[in-house]
Amino acid sequence: MTLSVTNTLTGDREEFEPAGEEVLLYVCGLTVSDDAHLGHARVWTHADVMHRWLSHLGYDVRHVENFTDVNEKIVARVGEDDLGESELDVAEGFISSVIADMRGLNLKRATVYPRVSEHVPEIVDLVETLIDRGYAYEVNGSVYFDVTEFEDYGTLSNQRVDEMEAQGNPSERSEKRHPADFALWKAGGVAPSDVADHRPDDRPLDGTPPSGETWDSPWGEGRPGWHVECSAMSMTHLDDTIDIHVGGHDLVFPHHENEIAQSEAATGEQFTRYWLHTGLLETAGEKMSSSLGNYFYVTDALAEFGPNVVRTFYCSTNYGSKQTYSEAAMREARERWERLERAYEAAVDACDGVDARTKADDEALRAAVDRTRAEFAAAMNDDFGVREAMAALLELASAVNRHVDDGAPYDYVGLRRAVETFEALAGDVLGLDFGGTATGEVHLADDLIELVLDVREAEREAGNYARADRLRDDLEALGITVEDGDDGPTYRY
Repeated sequence: MTLSVTNTLTGDREEFEPAGEEVLLYVCGLTVSDDAHLGHARVWTHADVMHRWLSHLGYDVRHVENFTDVNEKIVARVGEDDLGESELDVAEGFISSVIADMRGLNLKRATVYPRVSEHVPEIVDLVETLIDRGYAYEVNGSVYFDVTEFEDYGTLSNQRVDEMEAQGNPSERSEKRHPADFALWKAGGVAPSDVADHRPDDRPLDGTPPSGETWDSPWGEGRPGWHVECSAMSMTHLDDTIDIHVGGHDLVFPHHENEIAQSEAATGEQFTRYWLHTGLLETAGEKMSSSLGNYFYVTDALAEFGPNVVRTFYCSTNYGSKQTYSEAAMREARERWERLERAYEAAVDACDGVDARTKADDEALRAAVDRTRAEFAAAMNDDFGVREAMAALLELASAVNRHVDDGAPYDYVGLRRAVETFEALAGDVLGLDFGGTATGEVHLADDLIELVLDVREAEREAGNYARADRLRDDLEALGITVEDGDDGPTYRY
C-alpha cells in the first residue's frame, strides 16, 4: 500500500508522489511573541511524524520551518520585563525557548529554520515581481496584492472574492482597491494603536510606544506584510513548487490562501502540491490560544508529563481532526505510554535472560509482530493515521505481556522481533524514546549537539563571534566537526 494524503486544496484523498528525488516539506512556524503552548506543539509533532514516516519509506526529506520574528505582537512586548529592548531581541529570546521545547519533545531537526528578518531582500524581490506582473500596486509607500487579478483566489478556502470579509486593519482598508486585498509591504513602522491592541490591559504603554524594525525598499521605509514571508522563505530554501505544506487549519484563510495567490502569480507555477492542515487543539470547547488565555505552555507540559506522554497524547488523534486537551486525556496518554514502556522492557529483559539459540517458538507472538507491522504501515500510509498505528502497537504490547506471563519457555526470536518493532515504529516513527536503547542514546547526543549549534547560531547573529568560535572549538575537541553552509551548520563525528 502506498502513502495517500488528504489534500485540502482538492478535498480528495490522493496518492502521494513527490515531484523530485527529495520531498520538499514546509511547515508554517510560530510568530515568536510568547513561549509556545501545546496547540503549537501539536502542529510540530504531527509534522515531525510525517517527516519520520517519509524517511521510513525511504524518501529524503528537506524540511523547512520558519520563525516569524517581525510582527506587531512582538513589538508590543519590547521593554517588558527582561525580554529585550528591540523587536528582534524579543523574538530571538522566544526562538531560543521554542527550539528548546522542540528538542524537549524529541522532534527531528528541520533542515533550516529561517527568520523573516533574514529574508527581507528576497521579500522585496518577490513584491517587485508581483508589481511588474500586474498583481500588486503601491499606495503611499505600502504595496497590496490585488485579489481580483488572480483568477483562482479563494480555491483553497472555497470562498468567492465578492463574499470575502475585508483583510487588514482599518487604516489599510481606505487605501485598497478591494476590501480583500492584502498587504505585501507596509509603509513605516508599527502603528501605536497596533502595539496597544496587543498589550494586556494591566501593562499600559509608558511614553512613546516602540514602532518595530523597518527596512529600506523601492517604495520607502517599511516592513514586510505577514503572508508574503512564507512564500519568500519557501522559494529560497525549497523551490517554486513544494510537495507538502503543513499548518494549522486556522491558517487556511487568509494566510495560506494568500500564499498561493502571491506565489503562483509571481512564478506561474503551482505553489504546493499537497496541503495538509492539522485540526485545532481545544480546551473546554475553545481553540487553545494565547489571546484567549486558555493555553498550557510546552515547557510546563514537559515538566509535568514528560515528552513521551505528550507525544502519545498527540498520537491518539489523527492530524486532520480536532483534539481536546484535558486532565483525563493526559491520564489516558500516560497509561498508554506506560503500557508500551512496560511491554518493551519486559521483552528486553526476557531476551536478556534467554539463550539466543533457544528453539522455543510462540506462533501467536510472531504472528502478533507481523500483524502489528502490517497494520502500522497500513495506518500510516492512510493519511498518516497515528491513532490506528498506536492501536497496533498497543496490541503488540498485549501479545508480549501474554507471552512473558505464560510461564512457557521464551521465544527469543519472537521477542527480539517485538523489541525491534517497538524501536523502529514507536521509536523511530512516532518519536517515543524508550531510553535504554542505543538509538535513544544517539538521539540524545544529536539533540545536545544541535542545541549547542543553536546557541552558537544565536551568538553569531548577535555579533558575539568570539563566543561562537569557542563553542565550535569545544565541539571539535570532542571529535565533532562543524561545517557552515548557506542553509546553516552541519556536523559529523
